Amino acid sequence: MNKYNIILIAAISLLISHISFADTLSDFESQVARHKGKVIYVDFWASWCIPCRKSFPWMNDMQAKYADKNFTILSVNLDAESDLAEKFLKETPAQFPIFYDPKGKVARAFKLKGMPSSFIINKEGKIVSTHVGFTEEKKQQYQQEIVNLLAE
Repeated sequence: MNKYNIILIAAISLLISHISFADTLSDFESQVARHKGKVIYVDFWASWCIPCRKSFPWMNDMQAKYADKNFTILSVNLDAESDLAEKFLKETPAQFPIFYDPKGKVARAFKLKGMPSSFIINKEGKIVSTHVGFTEEKKQQYQQEIVNLLAE
């Protein structure tokens, strides 16, 4: 695949989905900065991650339930090939922005320890909670942390 095909695929992906490309860490940081004053749930995922498939419906529910209460989700995909992420998103849609980080620049900055990984950022822009994995029990914990931060 040549450079122009990759650019065309990237452009089409941006038009048909919520995916944007985090070419640098500063691209992602600027997205986070745009949401300062909100509680932000940052989610890292990949198409091969089975628990990620279970987390997306919950994240969609959370986004819908708390968006008007200064909450947002920013999700980072780590697949090396964007078509894998696109296939995942067709099967498991996202109602929140997705950042494509194929080189893992954003992931390295967050020092991921497993998949999925999530980070909760408070209204002041500080990471206050870090999580690895997604289960029914963890889902309740994550939601309670978000609700508590929204109440502050």
